[in-house]
Amino acid sequence: MEKSFVFQFLGMKFEFAGLVGSTLCALVVYFLCKWLAKKVEVRPNKRQNVLEMILDFTNGIVKGNVEESSMHKQLSLYAFTLFLFVWFMNQLGLFLELKVGEYTLIKSPTADPVTTMTLAMMTMLIAFTAGVNKFGFGGYLKNYAGEVIFLAPLNVIEELTNFLTLALRLYGNIFAGEVLLTLIGNSLAPSLGITTWILAAPLAIIWQGFSVFIGSIQAYVFVTLSMVYIGKKVVKE
Repeated sequence: MEKSFVFQFLGMKFEFAGLVGSTLCALVVYFLCKWLAKKVEVRPNKRQNVLEMILDFTNGIVKGNVEESSMHKQLSLYAFTLFLFVWFMNQLGLFLELKVGEYTLIKSPTADPVTTMTLAMMTMLIAFTAGVNKFGFGGYLKNYAGEVIFLAPLNVIEELTNFLTLALRLYGNIFAGEVLLTLIGNSLAPSLGITTWILAAPLAIIWQGFSVFIGSIQAYVFVTLSMVYIGKKVVKE
């Protein structure tokens, strides 16, 4: 059974694999963007074209899901950074997973519900802040309750379900992919010797490629739903 190495610092507990994985992905995103944006020219070079393609893609998500045009520029960088960050976190465990004894030290951070809930909470806080900035605190609460006050509890429940679905959809898909890959490598492959090793090798490659696709789709879905939730808070219902 997989165990996480947990350490304590300043009275708080930290999970080593999630901390290292998230930090590593953040550094990769930073240096990748810095490299792609190096020597920006009027006539874009190949690296600049790649960066602009990703920006156009994430900007399209924002414009397609946020009706308030004044929010597009504000959310553009958030959507761009969130997509890259989640994408790399989804893929990390497929190519770099480190175990020492029974402890896992490096894995996909999004295979941990704490990470995905943190990302979902960040989106919800941005949505709340955007709504308050748009309508004021009183106006936001009035819009939140809707035209009929007794519907307010249903809206509270909706907020909770939005948070949970945003977080757990991402976690479930990435965790399931890594579990199956682990089962293929650790259980199926050595079960009957050389025969199952030969059978498991192409199966693992195929599943790894499929997991890359799933991780990419989940990054897109996460950013899209984030923009949907934020967009709903800046439009009067």
